[in-house]
Amino acid sequence: MADFYQNGVITTLHNLSDRSVDELEKELLVFARARPMSLVLPCLYSELAGPALTNIVDELCKVPYLSQIVIGLDRATEDEYKHALEFFSRLPQAHVVLWNDGPRLKNIDDRLKEQDLEPKQMGKGRNVWYCLGYVLATGEAKSVALHDCDITTYKRELLARLIYPVANPNFNYQFCKGYYSRIADGSMNGRVCRLLVTPLLRALKKVFPTDGFIEYLDSYRYSLAGEFSLRSEVINDIRIPSDWGLEIGVLSEVKRNYSTNRLCQVDIADQYDHKHQELSEDDDDKGLSKMSIDISKAIFRKLATTGLVFNTETFRTIKATYFRIALDFIETYNNDAVMNGLTLDIHAEEQAVELFAENIMKAGLHFLDNPMETPFIPSWTRVNSALPELAQDFISAVDEDLDQYRT
Repeated sequence: MADFYQNGVITTLHNLSDRSVDELEKELLVFARARPMSLVLPCLYSELAGPALTNIVDELCKVPYLSQIVIGLDRATEDEYKHALEFFSRLPQAHVVLWNDGPRLKNIDDRLKEQDLEPKQMGKGRNVWYCLGYVLATGEAKSVALHDCDITTYKRELLARLIYPVANPNFNYQFCKGYYSRIADGSMNGRVCRLLVTPLLRALKKVFPTDGFIEYLDSYRYSLAGEFSLRSEVINDIRIPSDWGLEIGVLSEVKRNYSTNRLCQVDIADQYDHKHQELSEDDDDKGLSKMSIDISKAIFRKLATTGLVFNTETFRTIKATYFRIALDFIETYNNDAVMNGLTLDIHAEEQAVELFAENIMKAGLHFLDNPMETPFIPSWTRVNSALPELAQDFISAVDEDLDQYRT
């Protein structure tokens, strides 16, 4: 049961009445006349073999209001790209598959590299950036939604609720973040958000009590959600990280460009589950360990741009404050789980907190050692200024791939 409580500095749109998806879609069809809608799906080829993406495509086949679906395909050979085209061919909406590893799109990447404008790292951030660039180049959408391809509990209502706030022409929101409960199979999930981001933000509030950006981030109920929607003009100027700091980076950029009354979050699912990452205590380049370092660095970099000054002692204070707050949160989560008949492994929770505390310090020291690091991918406004012909060439490259390999 949702509540109507508004907290923080952005609007929260709740699920108060379990309104039917058919009603939502009927309104979205009306909105689509003035505000055509696109969906972006960043995916790995390996996800085509899992049950999650098959169900997602099944659900999307029933969606009547989308004018465009853009699928970014990573880590695919030529044969795998051909298989992906066949896999998605049953979608009734106009759709394209970007073969990010193909020679034509690699040529686009090489042209960007000549201007030092290419994404520096492989990964979801790069995939999302290219997909959004394609949406912008085609000019077919006024509202755009994005969600992951590993959601095992996916229902098309998630997409309807996610895109509604930016598709409704009577609303003034430029950006909307999805949120949901991370309860599945009797367990409380979402460790990185619960055990890293929330206690880290609370610790930063104690160290920097007057900083507005910390208050802004803490207003999001699930800041690491991979689901968001935006109006197409937002794509022009946002600069997103290519690492695991993608979600925090996007939130930072929309806050930089828009007033908080143009930003919102929406309850998009009663239950949500997806592929789980390993903790990877012994490898900082994998799993939740890498994720926690990248996210912490993204937060510290943004705070530095607001004028906050960091040194080694500051990060030691942040780490100590975080650790105490995070341990208190474990007790809170455990009590919540017990009261709701859920399971929570306190030992595993404390192991995660110990790792995250170490990684906060590692992220801080990395930030101090690399003050000029710029992991952000350039905005599409900058790209189109440097290479004004690239947008049409991008569209042509995608079309040529489709023409050559579509059976």
